[in-house]
Amino acid sequence: MDVTVRVLSEDDVPALTRLLVANREFLAPWDPERPEEYFTEARQRADARRALDQHAHGAALPGVVLVDGEPAGRVNVNNVVRGAFLSGDLGYWVSQHLTGHGVASSAVAAMVRLAFGDAGLHRLQASTLVHNSASQRVLRRNGFERIGFAPGYLRIAGRWQDHLLFQLLSEPPA
Repeated sequence: MDVTVRVLSEDDVPALTRLLVANREFLAPWDPERPEEYFTEARQRADARRALDQHAHGAALPGVVLVDGEPAGRVNVNNVVRGAFLSGDLGYWVSQHLTGHGVASSAVAAMVRLAFGDAGLHRLQASTLVHNSASQRVLRRNGFERIGFAPGYLRIAGRWQDHLLFQLLSEPPA
């Protein structure tokens, strides 16, 4: 299984929309509540344009996960802050049928290389629900260290939920 990551393209929207629809129930416990229109190609196209505009301004790295050349999920660095911080927030998902096969770990590793390479970031932050041990394993496999606990951090699946916070630095602290 060949796992790669590249910058999102508007051409990816139809395939990614189909994946979102197919994985809707699987992703629901890990995502904010989504309006019905979120699962339409029109909404995904608008979101892709917004993400690509942010990318053009250096504020995001919107990625698509490819398995054997076919879209299989997303991996993104959002909320990029430049200047002295040089940091961004990592998020990802892969299609349910690919979980447990190292796809997410490989996708995160590829995005880390992009973020610390071409994008020139110094730090990535990621958060997981406290009970999301699979995502925590993905982060730890990629060198992320737990840095904290955030009560009521994000509104996921309709309620404010606690999260564990992780970070990865491009170079170890001096």
